[in-house]
Amino acid sequence: MQHSETGERKQIEIATRVKPWWWKSPTGKVVVAVRYGAARIELAKGKNAIEVGSMGDLVAALEAVKEAVAAGELDSQIEQASGALRAGFAKKK
Repeated sequence: MQHSETGERKQIEIATRVKPWWWKSPTGKVVVAVRYGAARIELAKGKNAIEVGSMGDLVAALEAVKEAVAAGELDSQIEQASGALRAGFAKKK
């Protein structure tokens, strides 16, 4: 935060609510969602989350998603989510 009269900057801490990106399914397995902004990305037809089994498998699943993104495998899904996000900011007449 910057003081308007003196130009001095001051760092402040603000509590922020973070939406959960992983949860446990009714079967007890860990499920993780891939998001673009606030929207979940559909990874396959009708599927917007990855069931990873346990917390120990979560890191490996996230690394696999990272590799898929780097290889361009999720480009169409990301573009679709990006378009939907931009449409929400469009000026209304």
